[in-house]
This record gives sequence, structure tokens and C-alpha cells, in this order.
Amino acid sequence: MALIQLSNVTKSYRKGEHVVKPLSNVDLAIEDGEFFVLLGPSGSGKTTLLNLIAAIDRPDEGTLRVGGDELTALSSGRLAAWRSENVGYVFQQANLVPVLTAYENVELPLWLLDLSRAERHQRVSLALEAVGLADRAQHLPKQMSGGQEQRVAIARAIVADPRIVVADEPTGNLDHESADAVLALLRRLNQERGKTIVMVTHDARAAAYGTRRMHLDKGALRAEAA
Repeated sequence: MALIQLSNVTKSYRKGEHVVKPLSNVDLAIEDGEFFVLLGPSGSGKTTLLNLIAAIDRPDEGTLRVGGDELTALSSGRLAAWRSENVGYVFQQANLVPVLTAYENVELPLWLLDLSRAERHQRVSLALEAVGLADRAQHLPKQMSGGQEQRVAIARAIVADPRIVVADEPTGNLDHESADAVLALLRRLNQERGKTIVMVTHDARAAAYGTRRMHLDKGALRAEAA
């Protein structure tokens, strides 16, 4: 069975007097260990789908199973706990807390877990080492480049050792060199650490790093992109 399974998933929002339906009867299966890339133009529903997989939002209709858990059946409290244990999220903006060091930013998700100070220190150190920023642990975001900030954000996403890392346009604000470094890091996490990566982008160059690509447009999944 696929790690992530969406069946007949529909999601809509009310915007003023209008109803917007970014997703309509979507079926999707993502296998454990894939680097899955979802392509599509702005407004196509990519982020909506990503937020459903990350348990940030719920579908209006259909079922969503991840790792054997039926997410649509979980309470809000249980869903939040499930998310902290299973999913790391990388946003287009690094979203680091400016007054905290790289170490402290990466440590934030661990405060939700029952860990000792020593355990937190070990996990943060390993995460920063994994993204090549162990020597920047005490630097503030303003003391780092955009690419380094995004790598800190990836360290924060993996510090709790989630099964799934979701990434929403993670290279959208980066120059080509920094973007390639971030994408290579995501691929290494996939290949060497077995993380299932789900990334959305509108950039075919970034999509080439994935092991499988599909296209989302007008709320529906289309044939696999070339």
C-alpha cells in the first residue's frame, strides 16, 4: 500500500460570494521513499494539496490515508500530534525567527516532544550537520545568506525525524546556485536517509530533481509531466 493515499479528495473555499474549488475528486498515491514533484501554475491547487498531505488542512470530501492513519478521522488535537511526529514542512520563505540563532530555530519543533535537553541537543546538532551548517549554529538569520537560511529551514523540518518532508516552492526566492544546493540537499535526504519528499513547484528545472512528476491544473491531476 502507498505511504500517502488520496481518494476522491475535494477541497473548496468560500471567497466572498463565490466558492473556489482548488481540488476536485483527486486520486493520488505516493510511495514510501519517493521524491514526488507536483508541477502547476500559480492558483492550480498545489499548495492546497500539500497542506492536506501535511495535515494542516482537511478535505471537504474523500479520504486521506498516510502510513495507515486515516487523517480525516482524527480529532484536531490528535491531528496536530500526528503532524509533529510525521511531517516536516519547508516553505518558500524560510520563516526563521529573526531573534533566534540557527540552533534555536531548528530546536523549536522539539519543544513539542517529550525530550531531554541532551536529546534535543543531539538532534539539533545532527540536523545542522546534515545540511552542512554545523559551523553556523550560533548565527542569526541576518548573518546568513538566503540559501543558508533555507538550509536551516530544512534542518528544522527534519529535526524530529519525520517520515515525510513537504516543500512548497522551496527555491522560489533563491538564485540558481543556492537553489541547486537546496535541491541537492532534498535529493540527498531522499536517497541517503529514505525521506519521502513531496515538493510543489512551477519550475521544470527544480522538478527534474524528483523521481516522479505530475501536473496539477484547474483542481485536477493530469498525466505525468515529461
